[in-house]
Amino acid sequence: MKWIRDIHAECKSSNRPVISFEFFPPKTDEGDKTLLEKTLPALAALKPDYCSVTYGAGGSTREKTLMIVDRIQKQIGLTAMSHLTCVNATREQIGQVLDQAKALGIKNILALRGDPPGGVGEFKKTEGGFEFSKELVGFIREKGDFSIGTAGFPEGHIACKDKYTDWQHLKNKIEAGADFVLTQLFFDNNDFFEFYDHLRNKLNVKVPICPGILPIQTTSGIKRFSSLCGARLPSDLVARLESFGDDDDACAAFGVEFATKQCEALLKAGVPGLHFYTLNKARSTSQIMKNLKLA
Repeated sequence: MKWIRDIHAECKSSNRPVISFEFFPPKTDEGDKTLLEKTLPALAALKPDYCSVTYGAGGSTREKTLMIVDRIQKQIGLTAMSHLTCVNATREQIGQVLDQAKALGIKNILALRGDPPGGVGEFKKTEGGFEFSKELVGFIREKGDFSIGTAGFPEGHIACKDKYTDWQHLKNKIEAGADFVLTQLFFDNNDFFEFYDHLRNKLNVKVPICPGILPIQTTSGIKRFSSLCGARLPSDLVARLESFGDDDDACAAFGVEFATKQCEALLKAGVPGLHFYTLNKARSTSQIMKNLKLA
């Protein structure tokens, strides 16, 4: 298995984008079976450079996250990254997770502050733990030889009133030891380009910054998802989505078309990679990859 920092270096030298897929630990045994036996093999066939697995609100899926990452690496032979948060964990407990990850051969960690239990309310520091993801990045860097990713927010973090302040926080995380950035989803590329330009040209950030892409599946779903993470839905996009009414198939087809155009413009601008939020579904991401001739 490779360090993601090395994957970026290899792809840069061969002038191709780094492609990654994100999954979440299912809540049911049936969901586990579908992910491990159907979705993962289908998307692995597209030959992404790596996959990542989320940690769950409140750090609620620690064991399952590591299990899925381990399965991806050992059964599919694909480099995988485990997410890790500051929520409900002391420094000692986080250290134990890192020791467990290292024992499993996991080389890559996405360091996040994380959402509070249940995904709502204000974040509260755990006694003996970390308050900011910058502290977690630094701790992981000291703990062992992991390639560390961190999250960036093109529109600013939902808990931060000023996006420029938030972007400075991102620079601080990079200086603490992060090797690359994966961004929150967004639907207006201009938001990403302003974010990218500010980091590159005003904050002198040099690490790879990869846009996060979420293929729209349903109108109600994307409205709910966007409100939770603070991603803006442009009014013309909302109008188009609402025109589909209850026709989820038409909405998903449009979602593929929209994401394909979004990715084409991002690749043309020279982004170092694309990170797809798959929602544990293969169809839309597969079609977008084929449209982009990246499959």
